[in-house]
Amino acid sequence: MTSPTTQREERPAASGAGTTPPRTPGTSRWGALPLPARHLLLAALGLAAVTGLLFATGDLTALRIAAVGYTMLAIAGLQLLVGGSGQVSLGHGAFMMIGAYSMALLVLHQPTLPIVANLGIIVLVSIVAGVAVGAATARLHGPYLAGATLILAVGLPGLTHRYHDFLGGSNGLNIRTAGVPPFLDGLVTTSEWRTLVVWTTVVVGLALLATVSAGRLGRRMRAIRDDETAASMAGIPVGKTKVVAFVIASAAGGLAGGLQAYVLGTVTPSSFTLVLSLTLLAALVLGGIGSLWGALWASVAIVYLEIWATDLARSLNMTRDAENNLPIVFFGIVLILVLRFWPLGVHGALQNLRARLRARSNSS
Repeated sequence: MTSPTTQREERPAASGAGTTPPRTPGTSRWGALPLPARHLLLAALGLAAVTGLLFATGDLTALRIAAVGYTMLAIAGLQLLVGGSGQVSLGHGAFMMIGAYSMALLVLHQPTLPIVANLGIIVLVSIVAGVAVGAATARLHGPYLAGATLILAVGLPGLTHRYHDFLGGSNGLNIRTAGVPPFLDGLVTTSEWRTLVVWTTVVVGLALLATVSAGRLGRRMRAIRDDETAASMAGIPVGKTKVVAFVIASAAGGLAGGLQAYVLGTVTPSSFTLVLSLTLLAALVLGGIGSLWGALWASVAIVYLEIWATDLARSLNMTRDAENNLPIVFFGIVLILVLRFWPLGVHGALQNLRARLRARSNSS
């Protein structure tokens, strides 16, 4: 792929404004569709697959599928920031906390608002927070940027103790969201309905992130990631692009946190400590940096490794401390093994396997 810093975007030669380039005989109907339309169709197929999976499983599995969904959205936003623009953030969990507490406060103080309005407000709040933090850190690089976002991850949970009456302190906030709509009563359970709400939001968010990554903004981000000086000399507004990338990632993280509060019905500061931000970043490396598919494998690892480790600890009658720490040990072991044998992560390993199979089929 040609670097955007060395080659200008090709423009179709048209006789007039708005002229559609002619279709070549080899162009498929799928390739002729606009990129956003293709991503939305793939999102619809993904939502249909999740819906079919829900009808084949129970409520407990539905909650786990929901957890995979909002975790995937958070990691996908971090994917765009780290893999797209090359900015390393250790404060992504803080934006999830902003979204979660925004959802809780909206449900408590404005209970009549529909879930769509709540999610829209959460996105706006997260964008404002992302602009504030992104503008302040736009000139920072490497460890300095990581350190600045680290302060955010460490300091933000402390606000719940400073404003105990408003944010609930260490106990957090408990909320009760609306259940199944009347026209679906008897067809789906409350857990299944909430999972459908989560995944509908997730697939739309992933479609938007994929469109951004494949478009002009995504090419600018990758140019900055590869060589910031060359990108600046090519006319790319480096500072503005980095802030936009940070804002998009913040909106995705805040939306993921709001969905988490919607599913669990509770928000506590202990759920959004520095450990969460580090886990999201480590899972991003495990899944594979550079593709949204890596966010899927990373979210599955986060959710199910914890479940399997907890079940193992209980079956072996381990102490509570061992039960709490065993998932971290499991995740660390898996991360080390993946990086040892598949340096590009799970998605990179799958891509290499597909390339080998294709080369073998072409040679035979």
